[in-house]
Amino acid sequence: MTIRRFTNEDAPAAAAVIAKTLRTTNSKDYSPDEIEAAVRSLSPDKLIERAGWMHFYVVCDAEQIIGCGGIGPYWGKEDESSLFTIFVHPDYQGKGIGRMIIGTLEQDEFFLRAKRIEIPSSITAVAFYQKMGYDYKNGKAEPDEDRYYPLEKFRS
Repeated sequence: MTIRRFTNEDAPAAAAVIAKTLRTTNSKDYSPDEIEAAVRSLSPDKLIERAGWMHFYVVCDAEQIIGCGGIGPYWGKEDESSLFTIFVHPDYQGKGIGRMIIGTLEQDEFFLRAKRIEIPSSITAVAFYQKMGYDYKNGKAEPDEDRYYPLEKFRS
């Protein structure tokens, strides 16, 4: 497995991994309408747009994209960042790929410059991010209006 920066040519394959993951793994926590809205919001064009303001990475097994994740500034702040769009193809889940993505994002300049890193976690991923050292923002274990849990980690 290798991890590298996203290129625009990766957008269709990365979007396909995201759609498969949402429709498979996340479907136990979200309605079909919510899943399809999320799929539309993470289309190839939207991924290219996101990659314009965040550092976006893909994980490959040989030439096949099997995961992705990004990090960018939190609302333009210099001392806060956010993790985004972290997905692992269902066939590869539980094999350390998510840890590999988080490890890469936590070596990125957006992470290293930040004192606080936030992630809007799906219901499905809360336990995974907690294993990675993220906890409920302000100690509140409640989802936001979009049914995501704001999680955060502080660096000293």
